[in-house]
Amino acid sequence: MATPALEIQNLNAWYGESHILHGISLSVQPGQVVTLLGRNGAGRTTTLRAIMGLTGARKGSIKVHGDETIHLSTHRIANLGIGYCPEERGIFASLTTEENLRLPPLLKAKRGKVMSETEIYAMFPNLAERRNSPGTRLSGGEQQMLAVARILRTGADILLLDEISEGLAPVIVQALARMIRALKSQGFTIVMVEQNFRFAAPLADHFIVIEHGEVVLSFPAADLPAHQARMDELLSV
Repeated sequence: MATPALEIQNLNAWYGESHILHGISLSVQPGQVVTLLGRNGAGRTTTLRAIMGLTGARKGSIKVHGDETIHLSTHRIANLGIGYCPEERGIFASLTTEENLRLPPLLKAKRGKVMSETEIYAMFPNLAERRNSPGTRLSGGEQQMLAVARILRTGADILLLDEISEGLAPVIVQALARMIRALKSQGFTIVMVEQNFRFAAPLADHFIVIEHGEVVLSFPAADLPAHQARMDELLSV
Protein backbone atom coordinates (compact mmCIF):
# COMPACT_ATOMS: atom_id res chain seq x y z
CA MET A 1 0.00 0.00 0.00
CA ALA A 2 1.18 3.51 -0.79
CA THR A 3 2.48 5.79 1.94
CA PRO A 4 -0.52 7.69 3.35
CA ALA A 5 -0.77 11.30 2.28
CA LEU A 6 -1.66 12.10 5.88
CA GLU A 7 -1.30 9.84 8.92
CA ILE A 8 -2.18 10.88 12.47
CA GLN A 9 -1.56 8.74 15.53
CA ASN A 10 -2.61 9.49 19.10
CA LEU A 11 -2.86 13.24 18.50
CA ASN A 12 -3.51 15.39 21.56
CA ALA A 13 -3.85 19.16 21.25
CA TRP A 14 -4.43 22.07 23.59
CA TYR A 15 -5.53 25.69 23.46
CA GLY A 16 -3.82 27.11 26.51
CA GLU A 17 -4.92 24.94 29.45
CA SER A 18 -7.86 23.45 27.52
CA HIS A 19 -7.21 19.90 26.35
CA ILE A 20 -9.25 19.64 23.11
CA LEU A 21 -8.07 16.56 21.20
CA HIS A 22 -7.71 13.26 23.06
CA GLY A 23 -5.79 10.68 21.03
CA ILE A 24 -7.07 11.32 17.48
CA SER A 25 -5.85 8.72 14.96
CA LEU A 26 -6.67 8.61 11.26
CA SER A 27 -5.11 7.83 7.90
CA VAL A 28 -5.80 9.40 4.52
CA GLN A 29 -4.58 7.77 1.33
CA PRO A 30 -3.38 9.82 -1.67
CA GLY A 31 -6.31 10.96 -3.79
CA GLN A 32 -8.94 10.28 -1.13
CA VAL A 33 -11.69 12.61 0.02
CA VAL A 34 -12.21 12.17 3.76
CA THR A 35 -14.94 14.00 5.66
CA LEU A 36 -14.74 14.81 9.37
CA LEU A 37 -18.20 14.97 10.91
CA GLY A 38 -19.42 15.86 14.37
CA ARG A 39 -21.40 18.36 16.38
CA ASN A 40 -20.14 21.91 16.87
CA GLY A 41 -17.30 21.90 19.41
CA ALA A 42 -16.45 18.24 18.80
CA GLY A 43 -12.87 19.00 17.75
CA ARG A 44 -13.07 18.79 13.96
CA THR A 45 -11.67 22.26 13.22
CA THR A 46 -9.07 21.83 15.94
CA THR A 47 -7.93 18.65 14.15
CA LEU A 48 -7.28 20.64 10.94
CA ARG A 49 -5.58 23.43 12.87
CA ALA A 50 -3.41 20.92 14.75
CA ILE A 51 -2.32 19.36 11.45
CA MET A 52 -1.11 22.82 10.38
CA GLY A 53 0.56 23.57 13.74
CA LEU A 54 -1.93 26.32 14.57
CA THR A 55 -2.99 25.11 18.01
CA GLY A 56 -1.03 25.41 21.25
CA ALA A 57 0.80 22.32 22.45
CA ARG A 58 0.58 19.15 20.34
CA LYS A 59 1.61 15.62 21.20
CA GLY A 60 1.48 12.46 19.15
CA SER A 61 2.40 11.95 15.50
CA ILE A 62 1.32 13.76 12.33
CA LYS A 63 2.99 12.55 9.15
CA VAL A 64 2.58 14.32 5.81
CA HIS A 65 3.74 12.11 2.93
CA GLY A 66 5.64 10.07 5.51
CA ASP A 67 7.45 13.05 7.05
CA GLU A 68 6.90 13.66 10.77
CA THR A 69 5.63 17.18 11.39
CA ILE A 70 4.64 17.27 15.06
CA HIS A 71 7.58 19.52 15.97
CA LEU A 72 7.60 21.63 12.80
CA SER A 73 6.46 25.25 12.43
CA THR A 74 3.43 26.04 10.28
CA HIS A 75 5.35 27.30 7.25
CA ARG A 76 7.53 24.17 7.20
CA ILE A 77 4.42 21.99 7.41
CA ALA A 78 2.87 23.89 4.50
CA ASN A 79 6.01 23.39 2.44
CA LEU A 80 5.47 19.62 2.57
CA GLY A 81 2.51 20.15 0.25
CA ILE A 82 -0.48 20.90 2.46
CA GLY A 83 -2.90 23.83 2.23
CA TYR A 84 -5.51 24.96 4.76
CA CYS A 85 -8.72 26.80 3.88
CA PRO A 86 -10.14 28.10 7.18
CA GLU A 87 -13.81 28.66 7.83
CA GLU A 88 -13.29 32.44 7.90
CA ARG A 89 -11.65 32.24 4.40
CA GLY A 90 -9.00 34.89 5.07
CA ILE A 91 -9.62 37.03 1.98
CA PHE A 92 -7.82 40.41 2.06
CA ALA A 93 -10.53 43.04 1.60
CA SER A 94 -8.20 45.72 0.23
CA LEU A 95 -6.76 43.47 -2.49
CA THR A 96 -8.40 42.51 -5.77
CA THR A 97 -9.33 38.93 -6.61
CA GLU A 98 -6.21 38.63 -8.75
CA GLU A 99 -3.95 40.10 -6.06
CA ASN A 100 -5.41 37.73 -3.45
CA LEU A 101 -4.82 34.83 -5.82
CA ARG A 102 -1.16 35.73 -6.39
CA LEU A 103 -0.39 36.39 -2.73
CA PRO A 104 0.79 32.97 -1.41
CA PRO A 105 4.27 31.79 -2.41
CA LEU A 106 4.82 28.56 -4.27
CA LEU A 107 5.66 25.66 -1.98
CA LYS A 108 9.15 24.22 -2.06
CA ALA A 109 7.89 20.64 -2.14
CA LYS A 110 5.56 20.77 -5.14
CA ARG A 111 4.14 17.26 -5.16
CA GLY A 112 0.89 18.63 -6.49
CA LYS A 113 0.28 20.45 -9.71
CA VAL A 114 0.82 24.21 -9.63
CA MET A 115 -2.32 25.49 -11.33
CA SER A 116 -1.89 28.45 -13.61
CA GLU A 117 -4.21 31.43 -13.33
CA THR A 118 -5.74 30.39 -16.66
CA GLU A 119 -6.59 26.95 -15.29
CA ILE A 120 -7.95 28.42 -12.07
CA TYR A 121 -10.17 30.88 -13.92
CA ALA A 122 -11.43 28.02 -16.11
CA MET A 123 -12.40 26.10 -12.95
CA PHE A 124 -13.86 29.22 -11.29
CA PRO A 125 -15.41 31.39 -14.03
CA ASN A 126 -16.99 33.64 -11.39
CA LEU A 127 -13.50 34.67 -10.29
CA ALA A 128 -12.44 35.40 -13.86
CA GLU A 129 -15.32 37.86 -14.13
CA ARG A 130 -14.37 39.47 -10.81
CA ARG A 131 -10.58 39.42 -11.13
CA ASN A 132 -10.33 43.20 -10.67
CA SER A 133 -12.91 43.46 -7.88
CA PRO A 134 -11.71 44.08 -4.31
CA GLY A 135 -12.32 41.37 -1.74
CA THR A 136 -15.09 43.39 -0.12
CA ARG A 137 -17.12 43.26 -3.34
CA LEU A 138 -17.11 39.46 -3.62
CA SER A 139 -20.10 37.41 -2.52
CA GLY A 140 -19.65 34.77 0.17
CA GLY A 141 -19.52 32.06 -2.49
CA GLU A 142 -16.94 33.95 -4.54
CA GLN A 143 -14.81 34.48 -1.44
CA GLN A 144 -14.98 30.74 -0.74
CA MET A 145 -13.94 29.90 -4.28
CA LEU A 146 -11.05 32.38 -4.05
CA ALA A 147 -9.88 30.89 -0.74
CA VAL A 148 -9.64 27.44 -2.35
CA ALA A 149 -8.21 28.76 -5.63
CA ARG A 150 -5.43 30.55 -3.74
CA ILE A 151 -4.24 27.19 -2.36
CA LEU A 152 -4.27 25.57 -5.80
CA ARG A 153 -1.69 28.08 -7.06
CA THR A 154 0.83 27.04 -4.39
CA GLY A 155 1.44 23.45 -5.52
CA ALA A 156 -0.15 21.86 -2.46
CA ASP A 157 -1.61 18.42 -3.12
CA ILE A 158 -3.35 17.96 0.26
CA LEU A 159 -6.25 20.34 0.91
CA LEU A 160 -7.79 20.89 4.35
CA LEU A 161 -11.21 22.49 3.85
CA ASP A 162 -13.18 23.78 6.83
CA GLU A 163 -16.96 24.13 6.33
CA ILE A 164 -16.68 25.41 2.76
CA SER A 165 -20.43 25.01 2.10
CA GLU A 166 -21.61 26.85 5.21
CA GLY A 167 -24.11 29.64 4.65
CA LEU A 168 -23.93 29.52 0.85
CA ALA A 169 -26.74 29.40 -1.70
CA PRO A 170 -27.57 25.94 -3.13
CA VAL A 171 -26.27 26.87 -6.58
CA ILE A 172 -22.88 27.81 -5.09
CA VAL A 173 -22.80 24.64 -2.99
CA GLN A 174 -23.36 22.64 -6.19
CA ALA A 175 -20.48 24.49 -7.85
CA LEU A 176 -18.22 23.64 -4.90
CA ALA A 177 -19.22 19.98 -5.18
CA ARG A 178 -18.24 19.99 -8.85
CA MET A 179 -14.94 21.60 -7.86
CA ILE A 180 -14.18 18.86 -5.35
CA ARG A 181 -14.96 16.14 -7.89
CA ALA A 182 -12.68 17.85 -10.41
CA LEU A 183 -9.84 18.15 -7.89
CA LYS A 184 -10.22 14.51 -6.87
CA SER A 185 -10.04 13.44 -10.52
CA GLN A 186 -6.73 15.33 -10.74
CA GLY A 187 -5.29 13.41 -7.78
CA PHE A 188 -5.68 15.92 -4.95
CA THR A 189 -6.13 14.58 -1.42
CA ILE A 190 -8.91 16.37 0.46
CA VAL A 191 -9.89 16.41 4.13
CA MET A 192 -13.15 18.25 4.72
CA VAL A 193 -14.83 19.37 7.91
CA GLU A 194 -18.53 19.54 7.09
CA GLN A 195 -21.80 20.11 8.89
CA ASN A 196 -23.77 19.69 5.66
CA PHE A 197 -24.01 15.91 5.35
CA ARG A 198 -26.05 16.12 2.14
CA PHE A 199 -23.13 18.02 0.57
CA ALA A 200 -20.44 15.70 1.91
CA ALA A 201 -22.10 12.30 1.42
CA PRO A 202 -21.75 11.97 -2.37
CA LEU A 203 -18.19 13.30 -2.35
CA ALA A 204 -16.45 11.38 0.44
CA ASP A 205 -14.54 8.11 0.17
CA HIS A 206 -14.36 7.81 3.95
CA PHE A 207 -16.21 9.26 6.94
CA ILE A 208 -14.78 9.98 10.39
CA VAL A 209 -17.02 11.10 13.24
CA ILE A 210 -15.40 13.05 16.09
CA GLU A 211 -17.00 13.58 19.48
CA HIS A 212 -15.42 15.25 22.53
CA GLY A 213 -12.04 15.28 20.78
CA GLU A 214 -12.02 11.56 19.99
CA VAL A 215 -12.73 9.47 16.89
CA VAL A 216 -15.90 7.52 17.67
CA LEU A 217 -16.67 6.17 14.20
CA SER A 218 -14.59 5.63 11.05
CA PHE A 219 -15.73 3.77 7.93
CA PRO A 220 -15.56 3.80 4.12
CA ALA A 221 -18.39 5.40 2.16
CA ALA A 222 -19.54 1.99 0.93
CA ASP A 223 -20.47 1.09 4.52
CA LEU A 224 -22.63 4.19 5.08
CA PRO A 225 -25.98 2.33 5.06
CA ALA A 226 -24.79 0.03 7.85
CA HIS A 227 -23.77 3.01 10.01
CA GLN A 228 -26.61 5.40 9.20
CA ALA A 229 -28.54 4.88 12.44
CA ARG A 230 -25.42 5.43 14.55
CA MET A 231 -24.53 8.49 12.46
CA ASP A 232 -27.97 10.00 13.03
CA GLU A 233 -27.54 9.45 16.77
CA LEU A 234 -24.07 11.03 16.87
CA LEU A 235 -24.87 14.02 14.67
CA SER A 236 -28.30 14.94 16.00
CA VAL A 237 -28.46 18.26 17.79
